[in-house]
Amino acid sequence: MLGTLQRISRTGSRGPDVVVEDRVRVVIAEDSVLLREGLTRLLTDRGHEVVAGVGDAEALLKSVRELADEGALPDVVVADVRMPPTHTDEGVRASVQLRRDFPELGVLVLSQYVEEQYATELLAGSSRGVGYLLKDRVAEVREFVDAVVRVARGGTALDPEVVAQLLGRSRKQDVLANLTPREREVLGLMAEGRTNSAVARQLVVSDGAVEKHVSNIFLKLGLSPSDGDHRRVLAVLTYLRS
Repeated sequence: MLGTLQRISRTGSRGPDVVVEDRVRVVIAEDSVLLREGLTRLLTDRGHEVVAGVGDAEALLKSVRELADEGALPDVVVADVRMPPTHTDEGVRASVQLRRDFPELGVLVLSQYVEEQYATELLAGSSRGVGYLLKDRVAEVREFVDAVVRVARGGTALDPEVVAQLLGRSRKQDVLANLTPREREVLGLMAEGRTNSAVARQLVVSDGAVEKHVSNIFLKLGLSPSDGDHRRVLAVLTYLRS
């Protein structure tokens, strides 16, 4: 049954002895059996461990809590926004609840379309380990797997279309009025999870120029060096919530 917790061993074409430096433990919540199995294969073939696969939100909550009780909380949950029984918002609501219960748990949600309300709800109150991707992005295998790992490690992974919609709303607010158009562009690419080097390649500028923009962004948003490595995530979330 779809709602039944499935324990999944670490298998795949690369064999059980694959060692991956960024190996993460994943729970997948997706009511389509074919997509769930496909995601499992994508991740296990690259050396990651899918510790559970479920088909509804209730089973997602149960499986993560059981794993936590066993001292084996996963690194990240990959969940569909719409799940049984109503196929509306069960998946994202379960994801939000899990973030409240387990702040250290990364959550990456998948959606067929950009649903701004759900993206905003997921981001609210979160400063790390969160992602929102359109399902079409799964076809770009390397980007998808990289996003799973990034969220598991506390970073962000937001689909460019999600970013575009949320930033469109942000431009109406005053919080970020001091950012230049280029700084907004840099911050938008940061929200997609791109590194400084990747931003530089996209904008056809030097790494040094991007570093200067990022420093200015931190300064204008009031993020001090004491915020550590999470300044990047905090800057993105400040932008998207404004």
